[in-house]
Amino acid sequence: MAHRKRKSSQKPSDLKMLPVIRADAAGIDIGATQIHVAVPADREQPVRQFGSFTRDLLAIADYLQRLGIQTVAMESTGVYWIPLYELLENRGLEVVLVNARHVKHVPGRKSDVSDAQWLQYLQAVGLLQGSFRPDEEICAIRSLVRHRASLVESSSQCILQMQKALNQMNLQLHHVISDITGVSGMRILQAIVKGERNPECLAELCEDGIQATRAVIVQSLEGSYRSELVFILGQHLTRYRDLQKMIGECEQEIGQMMEAVPAKVDVAKKPLPPSQKRSRYKANALRSIPDLREKQYRILGVDLTQIPGINTLTVQDVLSEVGPDLSGFRSGSAFSSWMAICPHNEVSGGKRLRSRTRKVKSRVARALRMAAQSLEHSQEALGDFYRRMRAKFGPAKAITATAHKLARIIFHMITTGKDYDPSVFAKAQEKHRLYRVKRLQADARRLGFQLVPAQAQ
Repeated sequence: MAHRKRKSSQKPSDLKMLPVIRADAAGIDIGATQIHVAVPADREQPVRQFGSFTRDLLAIADYLQRLGIQTVAMESTGVYWIPLYELLENRGLEVVLVNARHVKHVPGRKSDVSDAQWLQYLQAVGLLQGSFRPDEEICAIRSLVRHRASLVESSSQCILQMQKALNQMNLQLHHVISDITGVSGMRILQAIVKGERNPECLAELCEDGIQATRAVIVQSLEGSYRSELVFILGQHLTRYRDLQKMIGECEQEIGQMMEAVPAKVDVAKKPLPPSQKRSRYKANALRSIPDLREKQYRILGVDLTQIPGINTLTVQDVLSEVGPDLSGFRSGSAFSSWMAICPHNEVSGGKRLRSRTRKVKSRVARALRMAAQSLEHSQEALGDFYRRMRAKFGPAKAITATAHKLARIIFHMITTGKDYDPSVFAKAQEKHRLYRVKRLQADARRLGFQLVPAQAQ
């Protein structure tokens, strides 16, 4: 019986070579402890292995500069690429950060050496596109904003654990007081940890603004004060206070770094317009940064809080993730595609196979989706747009479509320096209203009725 010869996987060296555009390109495969550097085959030692210590990174930079390398391609693997990226960029090299998803499905790549060689080849023939990375000042703010978000998340976990301890002791305080981390709630919790057990005395610690009656508060504080659960409650209460202090310190550092970012507008010559929105307290707001809205306006050159649904916290996410310079995106469509809040159309044979959005973890997209969801009851044109999309496609797609529109508005405002103009959307809203009137009139004529305007009655 004849055996069919098994086809071997095709290696990059077996592929038909494309014309080399960048003969001075190198590829780097980065790991936790090993770094492989590939340079053109006609150079000295085309592939070399280095360690990951600082002296090894300096040796990589010296090695590339000695060989006349001008551009380097590397994958964004975890956070291991950041020190080498910054070092090579400071040395004057063009560093292209590549999404690993774009180059991983290639036959014949089974080692770190071949990975580095494949990156070098793709960069040499001009097939790689670098990922967006803001300026160093914005990257520093981004690191602190992300760190603050992790602290807020840990703080939320502490609140849940405190509520769990109260439930186990059958203390229903968190069901009577809307926020146990407020002034009244913190006073009562601290008194419980210190040993107070009299519900009447604990209820006296509440402020006058509590909506619940004194009798209901007293009933909610009657329970079994088990010593181990009180100890757990005290541990989480202490951790919550420590986290709140760390959040405040982090916010102060963010405010100082924002002062160092170059301004796009002179506040003295073009002052910040007054806010048209009612400011409401938010548990996760940046409370330790004074004049936050004015700082954001000075850096971005426009007041993004004029957009319905956008608050200072949303603007801070946009500022820390992309910064004031959006020249890396060719258009608002590219900006929306980078965040994956627009349809990802796949067409084959003239037919659209699918159009679902890509799965991308983007903090800006998440912030814009939350802003879009807040427009559900808004009387602005964007709120009307959200409700129309929800009636047509459902809540999930309506949120994505509205977030897409918000992203395009933000891109237009930052790149042009123009303020938000609600009249543009008012015209679109009026156009849609006339379309609905004509459609209702046509349906009425088809059924043998005639619509009469309310003013004519």
